[in-house]
Amino acid sequence: MKCELLKNAQLTPEVFVSHRNAPLSETGRLRLARCVVEDGWSLRRAAERFQVAVTTAQRWASRYRELGPAGMADRSSRPLRSPNQTPTRTERRIIKVRVLRRWGPARIAYLLGLNVSTVHRVLTRYKLAKLRWLDRATGQVVRRMEAACCGDLVHVDVKKLGKIPAGGGWRMLGRTVGNRNAQADKTSGERSKHRHPLRGYHFLHTAIDAHSRLAYSELLTDERKETAAAFWLRGSVPGSGVSDGGVSVPDVRGPSRESLW
Repeated sequence: MKCELLKNAQLTPEVFVSHRNAPLSETGRLRLARCVVEDGWSLRRAAERFQVAVTTAQRWASRYRELGPAGMADRSSRPLRSPNQTPTRTERRIIKVRVLRRWGPARIAYLLGLNVSTVHRVLTRYKLAKLRWLDRATGQVVRRMEAACCGDLVHVDVKKLGKIPAGGGWRMLGRTVGNRNAQADKTSGERSKHRHPLRGYHFLHTAIDAHSRLAYSELLTDERKETAAAFWLRGSVPGSGVSDGGVSVPDVRGPSRESLW
């Protein structure tokens, strides 16, 4: 396990949000401080003018004397010391289990004897990707085609699937009944070199919108260009398929990531 995970981690910066009833913005603080420091106003007069407490006026005037206009910005409310913070050694153990085993907070907490919220806080602090964002085989973040708006980009693909025989296949009915149904199914009209009937294939045509992930699929008999074009025309009609609601589709991508039309 490399310790660089902790050294190079980009911690989430604190976000400052001014509430709607705040009497002073940064500009207002600067005006108040200049009235006291440069114009010679008393603290009581400046506080009354800007409708704040005298202690507030004194604080901003002191910061202005010390730091100038830069001192009018918000400061972090994070304490200088956090004696109860999770030790770095424990954080390393949490990250090591997450990276090597790809477990969620609950399993990691049970293994290490920690609270689930503590584990979740550490994973969030070091911006480790959620498990649903990872590829199960490699552990890498899945890269997806994405678009800014619905209809900007649609991905089209075809999946070749073996036909399920009439009456059901062996996975649901067992080998004996499934093989019997397979031998009796002659709908494809084709035979093997041993004169056994072949069931053939179905072709699952799918179109997925790159923004909303809305999917439209049809199970067709082949993957010829005429069939694929007809599938796209049916799926792109306003009010159905990927163009539900009349969304226009300017760009379509195939399996090789090249534009189809």
